[in-house]
Amino acid sequence: MTVASVKSSADQRMQKSIETLKADLSKVRTGRAHPGILDHVMVDYYGSPTNISQVANITLIDSRTIGVQPWEKKMLNVIEKAIRESDLGLNPASQGDLIRVPTPPLTEERRKEMVKLVKTEGEDAKIAVRNIRRDANESLKKLVKDKDISEDDERRAQDDIQKLTDKFVAEVDKLLTEKEKEVLTV
Repeated sequence: MTVASVKSSADQRMQKSIETLKADLSKVRTGRAHPGILDHVMVDYYGSPTNISQVANITLIDSRTIGVQPWEKKMLNVIEKAIRESDLGLNPASQGDLIRVPTPPLTEERRKEMVKLVKTEGEDAKIAVRNIRRDANESLKKLVKDKDISEDDERRAQDDIQKLTDKFVAEVDKLLTEKEKEVLTV
């Protein structure tokens, strides 16, 4: 293991943390309908939990309504129940072989709850980035202990990893600010 491999590993892992945060933030409702809010809804498909997008076609009917069309007719009630029981606060309604999922406008109170959720997601991402920094610094200490690098090299590498950490924490803050603004916009 070298200093360069420790840095590149930390960079890649921090990048994955940012991508995970982006995926999590995309699931937070903003008052407008978008198919992505149903991404984490799981349905029971022949005994195994399956993502809703694997058993149905999800489309936008209009700016406030999502259409879910199951590929198998018998999945209609299962999908409807899964959406209703999800923590999204949605109330689906069947129309023939199509499930209409209207997204109600968010109340001020619900928007504030969403902002809290966004901040929690952001804090989790920051913790993940800091844990990666800690792991990288421990790897550097091990290299010094094994006499593969000098203490000066370790200090320089730790500074570089701290700069990397600061860059990714700033990225998290930027994503949070954008999402908060999006959630609070009526």
